[in-house]
Amino acid sequence: MAIDDGMSDAALVVAVARFDESALRELYDRHGGAVFALSRRLLNSRTLAEEVAQEIFLRLWNRPERFDPDRGTLRAFLLADTHGRSIDLLRSEAARRERETKDGRLAPTPSFNLESEVLANVQAETVRNALADLSDGERKAIELAYFGGLTYREVAEQLGEPEGTVKSRIRTGMKRLRSHLAAAGVQPS
Repeated sequence: MAIDDGMSDAALVVAVARFDESALRELYDRHGGAVFALSRRLLNSRTLAEEVAQEIFLRLWNRPERFDPDRGTLRAFLLADTHGRSIDLLRSEAARRERETKDGRLAPTPSFNLESEVLANVQAETVRNALADLSDGERKAIELAYFGGLTYREVAEQLGEPEGTVKSRIRTGMKRLRSHLAAAGVQPS
């Protein structure tokens, strides 16, 4: 069938039903801009509007019998279809975002890093072993100063030792700890 500019939309739809690509092309030339503009305004996205416009004309190609010229113009039919498809797309995008947000809230968040926990446990065990290798005087002075948070003077009072002796024991004990930990591969932080 020869397509000309004077053919009615209804006649072009009949030609589309007979798989006349040139009829679809003519309908697209006539109404594609309006379909795209409405979809673009509703979706606020050029890419999505292009997809909707393509889908609307593909629907017309696949099911031209859906258009009834007795119920209105082809432009009104295409724009109603465009409006419905654009709104469906907006709703599905909103539902997808809501699902992703909900899934994100429900997804378990690791409360600890297993590797860090294992490393910390190994280092703690190494420190305990190194402390056990110290003399009683060195170990007690270091435990009170570093783990108890006491000053040299408070450690000395607690142990009943002179402050100079306590400082010396802590200094000597810390050197021994450092070498024991270095030999075990524990790096100072």
